[in-house]
Amino acid sequence: MWTVPKPNYRTDLCSEGKITVNIGGVRVVLFGDVLKRYPESRLSELLNCSNQNPEAISSLCDDFDPGRKEFYFDRDPDAFKCIIDVYYFDEIHIKRGICPICFIKEMEFWKIDSSVLDECCKSYLSEKEEELNEIASKVKVILEDLEVDQCITRAQRCQRFLWRLMEKPGSSLPARIIAIASFLSVLVSAVVMCMGTIPELQVTDTEGKQVEHPILQAIETACMSWFTAEYLLRLASSPNKLYFALSIMNIIDFMAIIPFYVVLSLTYLGTTSMMELGNVQQAVQALRIMRIARVFKLARHSSGLQTLTYALKRSLKELGLLLMYMGVGIFVFSALAYTMEQNHPETLFRSIPQSFWWAIITMTTVGYGDIYPKTTLGKCNAAVSFLCGVIAIALPIHPIINNFVVFYNKQKVLETAAKHEVELMELKSDEDARRKTDSGPVLGDTANLLATPHMDVSWRSYRLPA
Repeated sequence: MWTVPKPNYRTDLCSEGKITVNIGGVRVVLFGDVLKRYPESRLSELLNCSNQNPEAISSLCDDFDPGRKEFYFDRDPDAFKCIIDVYYFDEIHIKRGICPICFIKEMEFWKIDSSVLDECCKSYLSEKEEELNEIASKVKVILEDLEVDQCITRAQRCQRFLWRLMEKPGSSLPARIIAIASFLSVLVSAVVMCMGTIPELQVTDTEGKQVEHPILQAIETACMSWFTAEYLLRLASSPNKLYFALSIMNIIDFMAIIPFYVVLSLTYLGTTSMMELGNVQQAVQALRIMRIARVFKLARHSSGLQTLTYALKRSLKELGLLLMYMGVGIFVFSALAYTMEQNHPETLFRSIPQSFWWAIITMTTVGYGDIYPKTTLGKCNAAVSFLCGVIAIALPIHPIINNFVVFYNKQKVLETAAKHEVELMELKSDEDARRKTDSGPVLGDTANLLATPHMDVSWRSYRLPA
């Protein structure tokens, strides 16, 4: 048994009474004057009703020994050691090794408001809540994928089936085949676009101009037909078409498709005479260059590229600092270079804005050599700018890499946890089905999985390691 120490300023301790609680086998003696600091807590209520009827006591604890006047609780003693800090220090810290979500449930049991948590623990708890919300959302997506047969109409079932076929490569073998075909189409289209610029593979048209080979054009047309059909099917099967149209990746898909049809309309739909205009031809070339946007379609089929994008989003602060350092350095060293080189008869630094280009390629360690200093002071300035550029670039590299590794590992853990949670749901549903003799939830029945009370997919139903 261990007795909680009391503050030195407390006097006449026994006059307020005391209670003895047994938390998971650990006996603790608590004094009444301390417990009354939080009169709405469970321990304070237990102190007030310790001399009342046994029913009131039973509602507050798991068991009670009248002879020893000891109250028993089947709770975590380590978490309780943190809970009692609020009576003495008016704040609580979550110790290492304790799951923060489980600790919040302990606080709810002891009727302690979560506002007494210290700020550091609140931020740690909010991080865990975000992770659990992500798991809950992933579980909902998995359960919705299993709910195809629960749709009301045949049109809804077909829409859900088509959506899974186009958007969920892991849902079935045909969906995986379509994803692989889409991935290969992007690669083939990119290769054809590059090969079409090789002079040896180009042919001469009737006007004597070099154009792409007809075979390459046919391959390009086939790829664009596939991209168009894929986009239209995904749009038709989307449950929220406005959200689908405004999604970044879908906008990229649209921008990669539309130039092909614009060029096709300008070339073959009665605008041949307009093609003689120089600005129209330049517009067509610009639209053709926009075909490089289809390379970004690879991000839809690559979790690594998606993770890199999310990691860069989380590293915006570090990237902003890098741009700020580089911007200040470029301005300072370009101004110094112009000042030191302007009196040289063969100077290459005609103005400060022109010197920006030299500062950029110097600080980024590119060094084309088209602009370079010719005075001794100018060369010293170039050496300092080079060293400052190396330091400025190296500073945010580690945080960015760390964000990428942390986010990638986190996504893997969350995906595994979500799949494991669904498996536990199915096992629980199977156990319930065995216990029932009448019609009840069966294994794989997603509607019953969602409707079962113990299978709530909110964040409070999950547990993560501390």
